[in-house]
Order: sequence, then structure tokens, then C-alpha cells
Amino acid sequence: MKNERDQEHITVAQLSTENINSLFQSALDASISGIIITDNNLPDNPIIYCNKSFERISGYSRKEIIGHNCRFLQRDDREQKVREELREAVKQGKPVNVEIRNYTKSGELFWNELYVSPITDDRGQVTHFIGVQNDVSARKKAEQELRMERELMEEKVKERTASLQLSEEYLKSIVETVRESLLVLDSDLKVLTANEEFMRTFKVNRAETINKKLYDLGNGQWDIEALKELLEKILPTNNPVLDFEVQHNFPHIGHKLMLLNAHRIELEGTYKDRILLAIEDITDRRAIELRKDDFLAVASHELKTPLTTIKGYIQVATRLLPKKSDAKLLNIMDKANVQLDRLNRLIAELLDVSKIQSGNLEVHRDKFDFNNMVREAVDAIKRATDSHEIILSGRIDRSYVGDEAQLSQVVNNLLANAIKYSPKAKKIEVSLSVISKYIKFSVRDFGMGISLNDQKKIFERFYRVRHIQHQFPGMGIGLYICEQIIEQHGGTLWVDSEIDKGSIFSFTLPLDTNETG
Repeated sequence: MKNERDQEHITVAQLSTENINSLFQSALDASISGIIITDNNLPDNPIIYCNKSFERISGYSRKEIIGHNCRFLQRDDREQKVREELREAVKQGKPVNVEIRNYTKSGELFWNELYVSPITDDRGQVTHFIGVQNDVSARKKAEQELRMERELMEEKVKERTASLQLSEEYLKSIVETVRESLLVLDSDLKVLTANEEFMRTFKVNRAETINKKLYDLGNGQWDIEALKELLEKILPTNNPVLDFEVQHNFPHIGHKLMLLNAHRIELEGTYKDRILLAIEDITDRRAIELRKDDFLAVASHELKTPLTTIKGYIQVATRLLPKKSDAKLLNIMDKANVQLDRLNRLIAELLDVSKIQSGNLEVHRDKFDFNNMVREAVDAIKRATDSHEIILSGRIDRSYVGDEAQLSQVVNNLLANAIKYSPKAKKIEVSLSVISKYIKFSVRDFGMGISLNDQKKIFERFYRVRHIQHQFPGMGIGLYICEQIIEQHGGTLWVDSEIDKGSIFSFTLPLDTNETG
């Protein structure tokens, strides 16, 4: 009898052990509060865990969160005094409770009531931090409304200003000065106002447009399925809608590719519930971009053959030179080889851009040693330059499945940029780690840094930071290619930088191949 009770006790204990992690995960995901865990032992204290509510509140997916420092939620709003209080608490390993302005992925502000608590090991050392956040925007809004009610005199001034701004003539003047086609619709999608640019672009007059339902314009030529989706499904749930691409064949003006921006305005009085619909005709611009891409592809292919031939001739000529040739001549041949290699790399990058734009960039997925790939890239950079000390820390405890050649290209590009844009510094820090089933790779330099405004654009094709362009000429395609390669592998590439303090370029790659794509 005793043996049966003991056996039953063991079975229950085993079930508890097997299910505790699942129950713990389910409990965290059931919480209405956003919960994250950061690793204080890793560089920049990155996020290693987030629950479902944190994804819902922030609007970011798990793969876009893991590996980031929590500061990414503040976006451009980095001057908040409360951030110093947070930094000090983390530095001292103390709990802290603050209210901070954060921004969702779509850029929407929300007030975050944040509780941060340290986790210590047996020696009392802080190993992790747990952050619990609640969206208190509604409470903040109520507080703001209460303050506004108390400020009666200021409110009267605001009401008079609002009255002026909502006058019909004022609205008309705004509409007419916009260079894009612009429509003002009511809640039933009837056209209340259309500017001259709309009339000119789509070859209609006011009698055919004003007070007509949008879908009925031009004998139904605006009855476009994608436009209906924008106005009836997306706009009511997501305000505003930006850069929504629509293409359509109009009976009288032919094929048009349009970029639509829609914004619903809910006001009191005469102008209640209006929809502003801006329509940018990008047909010609897209055609020019396609021709430019075609030109780059053809030019790159055509240049590669003669360059390969020239390099072959130079190599043959170098071998045929007498052993006691003039040192200046040998130096000239070496410099010619270096410049040819540089030109070949530029052409290879242009070919990569062409493949990306045409959707023909192939990813060959094979198992390889990620640590070895990074180490070889670092060693190659060390052999090529002695101006910086490169410190490599961390490693991956398993193999990775991906395109080794492409990822090596990314790592080499980030290392080369770190050295190139920190000429006065002497150190480059490279870190490698596994965070919540993601590989994280980071390169930190201590150079000139990048402004917040430029950080938003540096991964765009052909974008160059203006003040850097004068000092370090280039084509502005390296980071664009890097981001595209990382995206092809299901990862995320980002930069964290401050002017005159340096930059940290990081990317994460999912170890679970089901998260790629």
C-alpha cells in the first residue's frame, strides 16, 4: 500500500515538473500587462523574453523585439528626464517605478507605467531585469482633459482659433495649395472638395466631381477594389493610412500607379467626420526607377567582363616583369590591382542591388559554423588594417542554417564601415550571442555617430549622410544590401547611435527556420 502511494506521489511530481514551464508561459501570456526580461550579463542589456501583451501594446512582433535594448520604444523622444532615473536604477541594480512616453511600431504615442525589478544570483549580482508595463494613456488623457477644463480662458482662445481653422475658405485654401491630388470626402464617401491638381491629373471638371460619390466618378472608373479596401476596411481601424499603393487602368487616361494617403478627421460642428484622401501619381517615377534598375543591371554585367580581362592582363604583365624591375613600376602595378579589386566590388554590389530589385537574390541555405564565419571576417579585417584593435566576445553554441557567403558579406560590410567611420578611434567591439532562440551579432565603433534623422534613412538604397559624403565618398548601397540579406533570412538589422559617441550596428537571426521568410 505504501509503495502504491509513493508511486502516485512520484507521478504527480513528474507531471508538475513537465508542465510547470508551459503553465509559467501560459500565465505570462495571459497577463494583460506587458512583461519583458533583459539579460544584464550581455552587452547593452538586451531583451531576451517578451509576452504576448508586450507585443500587443508595442505593436512589434517578437522577432523585432528580441535583442533590442528597451530604449527603442522611445524612438526619437530620447530627451525625457525620466530616462536618467531609469539608467541610474539599472546601474545601481535597484527597482524603479516610472511613467514614460513610448511609441508603438506605427508611431502612435502611449504612456507606459513601467515597473523594473532586478534579479540577482546567489552572490547578490544582478543577472537580469524584469520589466512590467501597462498602457496608462487613457488615464493620462483624462488628467489632461481635467487640466484643460480648469484653464477656461485658454480654452476660449483655442476655440476661437479652431473656429478660424475650420472655416470653409481656410480649408479650401489648404486643399488648393497641396501639389498632390486631394479629395475631401464625407462619411458616405461623397466628394465635398477636390483641388485643381485632381481635376488636371484625372481630366475631369468640378460638375462631374463635387457632391458625387467617389465610386461613381467618371462612370464608375473609381470603383476600384483596392480603394474600397483602403476606405472601408483599413482606414476605420488604422488612422491614418500612409503610402497605400494602388494601380488601375482608367478608360480615358490609361494605366496609373498611385500612392494613397488617407486620414479620417472627427471634428465637431459643420465639418464633423471628414476623410482627407491624397493621391500621388507615381506612374512616371516608378517607370524611371525601373529603367534605372535595368540600366544598372545591364551596365554592371557589361562592365564585369572587360574588368575581368584587364585584371588578367595586369596579373600576366606583373608575372612577366623582370625580377629586378623598378620599384615604382611594381608599386604602380600593385595599386592598379587594388583599384581593380575595388571596382569589382562596386560592380558586384550593383549586381546585388539589381537582383534584389528584380526579386532574383537567391539564398542558399546550408548548415555552417557561424562562429568560424565571424572569426574569419574579423581576422581578414585585422590583416587588412592595423589602425584599430578589434575585440571579439561571445560565441554561438550551435550551427546555423543559412547562406554563409551572403551573411559573411554582411559581417564584412559592418566591420569595414565601423573602421571607416571611426578614423580617430582605436577600438572596435564585436559581440556574438544567442538570445531567446535568436543569434545576435553587434559591431560597436566609437566614431562620429549618426543623427536620429539619418538613422531612419541609412538603409535606403543610394542614401548617403550628407556630411559623411564629403569626407567618405561612396554609393550608399552597402547597408541596403545588408538589410535585404538579413530580411531574406528572417532577421532584423538596426542601428543605435549618438553623434560623436559612435554607433552600434546589430542584427538578429532566428535559429528556428520556421520564423524565416
